[in-house]
Amino acid sequence: MKTKPSVTAVAFDMDGLIFNTEDLYDQVGEILLSRRGLHFTRELKMEMMGLPAPTAYEIMRKRCGITDSVGQLQTETDSIFDELLPQQLKTMPGLETLLQKLESKKIPKIVATSSHRKFANRNLAQFELTHRFEFVLTAEDVSQGKPHPEIYLTAAEKLGVAPKNLLVLEDSKTGSTAAAASGAFTVAVPTEHSVGLDFSHVHHVASRLDDEFILSLFD
Repeated sequence: MKTKPSVTAVAFDMDGLIFNTEDLYDQVGEILLSRRGLHFTRELKMEMMGLPAPTAYEIMRKRCGITDSVGQLQTETDSIFDELLPQQLKTMPGLETLLQKLESKKIPKIVATSSHRKFANRNLAQFELTHRFEFVLTAEDVSQGKPHPEIYLTAAEKLGVAPKNLLVLEDSKTGSTAAAASGAFTVAVPTEHSVGLDFSHVHHVASRLDDEFILSLFD
């Protein structure tokens, strides 16, 4: 029986946790690299997952021998996403149930993502979710991206809570490592893209956002 922490606030990762963007990253990565006669492998995706975009694109450049700059890759990626998001963006299973539970208990919640602000704002707005979070932290708000704990330490400070009282929900090993390093109570919610990875550093591994253990933290 897991010991329940005293959770007074919740931080959500975004990609693969709130939205199915990890599915879309597969498509975008394949389109991006196929234009260069290359293939977006699972191994490359695993190396890039959860990292701030500049770091991820630098890995892509080195692994694939691409001469395009990080900025060029980001601009091209944004253009591809602009075509895919309106039709293919979806929220992840259990999100609405968890949000309603937190709202009924008046638990403040925020988003902490490695994506850039324009992308985060666009996705949240598509599903009218922006107003349901106290604030959104993005890659632009920190000097050191995940797996460094800065973004979650910043979240706790802005929320006015101790890290140990902050529940962090993450789908990736990179993000959950950042959360655990901050001292937050960390729950991994892996998708098909990250299931099977080593999550031994987290307090609990859930299959969905409305996992019984997650919901029980607010009973």
